[in-house]
Amino acid sequence: MPPAADSGRGAGWRSAPPRAFALLGEVAPLDLRIVGRTLLYAGVVGAVAGLLGAAFFASLELAQRVLLGLAGFEPLRARGETFVAPGVAAPLRPWLLALLPAAGGLASGLLTSRFAPEAAGGGGDAAIEAYHHGGLVRRRVIPVKAAAAILALSSGGSGGREGPTMQIGAAIGAAVGRLLPTRRAERRVLLVAGIAAGIAAVFRTPLGAALLATELLYRDDFEADALVPAIFASVVSYSVVITLFGETTLFGHLPRFGFRPVHLPLYALAALLVSIAAVLFVRLLRAVQRASARSGLPGWLRPAVGGLLMGCAGAALVAFMLRHHGPAAGAFGVFGGGYGVLQVAITGADWLPAGAGVVGLLAGVAALKMLASALTIGSGAAAGDFAPSLVMGGLLGSAFGHGARLALADPSIQPGAFALIGMGTFYGGLAHAPLSALVLVAELAGSYDLLVPMMLAIGIAYVALRKHSLYPAQVASRAASPRHAPRPLREELDELGGRPAALLVPSELAPVAEQAPLAQLAEPARAGRRQRVVLVRDMAGPRGLLELEVLQQVPAAELAWLRAADAMVPFAGVDLRATWSEVAAVLERCGVSQVPVMEGGEVVGWIGDRELRLALLERNRAAGA
Repeated sequence: MPPAADSGRGAGWRSAPPRAFALLGEVAPLDLRIVGRTLLYAGVVGAVAGLLGAAFFASLELAQRVLLGLAGFEPLRARGETFVAPGVAAPLRPWLLALLPAAGGLASGLLTSRFAPEAAGGGGDAAIEAYHHGGLVRRRVIPVKAAAAILALSSGGSGGREGPTMQIGAAIGAAVGRLLPTRRAERRVLLVAGIAAGIAAVFRTPLGAALLATELLYRDDFEADALVPAIFASVVSYSVVITLFGETTLFGHLPRFGFRPVHLPLYALAALLVSIAAVLFVRLLRAVQRASARSGLPGWLRPAVGGLLMGCAGAALVAFMLRHHGPAAGAFGVFGGGYGVLQVAITGADWLPAGAGVVGLLAGVAALKMLASALTIGSGAAAGDFAPSLVMGGLLGSAFGHGARLALADPSIQPGAFALIGMGTFYGGLAHAPLSALVLVAELAGSYDLLVPMMLAIGIAYVALRKHSLYPAQVASRAASPRHAPRPLREELDELGGRPAALLVPSELAPVAEQAPLAQLAEPARAGRRQRVVLVRDMAGPRGLLELEVLQQVPAAELAWLRAADAMVPFAGVDLRATWSEVAAVLERCGVSQVPVMEGGEVVGWIGDRELRLALLERNRAAGA
């Protein structure tokens, strides 16, 4: 039923869908019920993502200690990776260490190929793709991605946890959106909230995670509509995780890194070098992906081949480190995410060589990490690209800092500061997420001391890496996203129940002849009748339609000599049994606000854009909006 006349214009249209406001030329008012509901659901997404993220992290740590322990290898861990699980004491077995990533890749490939092919690969790009194209992620992705990532990473695969948790979080958001009463736009917002919650659960930077989830969807834009729900979900997820594992950042409490303006040219040069390395990594990753696709191998076998090549390179590095730098350096390698290696790049270690040796070591490990990550991720293993990007950027930044300190004999240069700048530059530039990179570095450092050099570095990387992206599914902006493309009105109208006949406007004005002067229609045009179009006909039948509103724009002196034939459009009508989409098509084609409804060749009423908006409003109310 139409809204009551005394309900007021604002009350009547408060629940109207966005399409109705677009037709009216108005801005939709904020509906606090919908906002509150979305935030509540985002909290649910954050809680579920936090619990599953914590379980994923604990399971991965336990499996990694057991599997790599069988080979006698214990990877370095960052200070915040403090989950205690029993290790398995065994002598180092390089041959087993080389084979483990192949076994994990095989198991991961079999799992994803059989149950969820979309769960293969990093996960971040799949989440972005889902957002832009329908916002649907199958629920089975949650267990399959988690299990496949645990298999690939716990066996030493060179990848990160954050990519898988991005996709797992997106699947959680999509599932909550389907299980609870939501609109299509809300479901996509919850998907973004899930991405943010997934990142916050394992990286422990809640604000950076929320910004990243809204930024990485685009190359030159961000999803403003999802920012507040993403923050809400991220905070809830982070709170769940620190309740279970304690309140600490990933790298513990880092020392304060002071900023000196005289070092800005060094930061700029470091950003350029890191950007070049980022381009090399993307090209190497794409080359491995192309080679893997053209190999002719089945999809489930490709991660095993990539894992075997990666494992051999990683085992060779472990043997080299043990021989030349002692037992303490044996874990400084490319297996797993590499945050322990990054911890050394930031805070240093007693066993690091002095002089130019440290520069060569850090740069060499970064190059090998680049190869290992490209082989792991590019072959289709369920391993993320977020952590490797940070590790490579941090290693290269630290190497540059050590080199600058030696070359300039300036003890005030802090390699750890350059490591943090390198992290943000490498990933922030490739992901086209400059704001997120700024906040991530500040949250990791525990201060804003490096904000100015980070702004300079990420600005350089943002320009230098314009044509390169870690995520092919990114689109340029909101305008280029299918998610923001105006939904065809026909699709919305096809969802309406009933027929237009239920809202017919009765005929209030008699038809006029083609030669009738427009002056005789001036008074009906000013009367504000519900019938807004007049039928023009002659003895042979209907000839055209005349929009009364047009007459109000004609000077009074011209109304006396202008005829109905001069202002009419060709006749068009709809059948009494027509659907809403058929009515909309006729309205669009003839360009008038109403068309006659015909039955047996006679006009039985009128239907138009106002009635269409009323039908959309009633549908929206019935849906409980």
